Amino acid sequence: MKYKSIILVTALLCAELFAQNFNVKAKGKQTFSLGNELKNQATFFSTTPLEDVEGIANGVTGSVSFDLSNFGETLTGLFEVKVASMKTGIELRDQHLRSANWLDEEEYPLIKFEVVGAENIKQVSDNKIEADVKGSFSLHGVTRGIIAKSTITYLDENEETKKRAPGDLLVIKSTFEVKLSEYEVENNVIGSKVAEDIEVTVNLVGSNK
Repeated sequence: MKYKSIILVTALLCAELFAQNFNVKAKGKQTFSLGNELKNQATFFSTTPLEDVEGIANGVTGSVSFDLSNFGETLTGLFEVKVASMKTGIELRDQHLRSANWLDEEEYPLIKFEVVGAENIKQVSDNKIEADVKGSFSLHGVTRGIIAKSTITYLDENEETKKRAPGDLLVIKSTFEVKLSEYEVENNVIGSKVAEDIEVTVNLVGSNK
């Protein structure tokens, strides 16, 4: 009876481990490229008692790779977005955002997120998982560790997906917060017109072709 219990526990642990990975047609290592043609974007939101600011950054580019047999341990990637692509709906405010007093586009033209793995992986369905994606976020010349709450969906190529791009597609939605002071972004309106903590959401699609 004791040995049967051990075997049962082992089987359950193995089943749980397997459930942390995608169950799709493809096998082995996959690399997905995110190009401008897929219209990837990031949105950012600031809320204060005086003013809410919502903006968008188009043209997120990069790539992500992982082995389908071990998603969490093999996940790597690099995403980049140009500071110049950030828009808030008011041109003068956008100019301030890109200026040396804020994000300093001339000195630091790119915002980067380098992925180094994932944890707390939960399989939602055969082709969808939720995970805490770990990485290094670089903004305004400062790089800090960050965790992005993510939902990742693997779409096998079909007639519908081909309308968007050839190959299998990877759809990523992630959210995280950026504390401006941690990236040495300082301005006297932070806390009044612009929040110290900025909410960021990214919606990405990549193809393995």
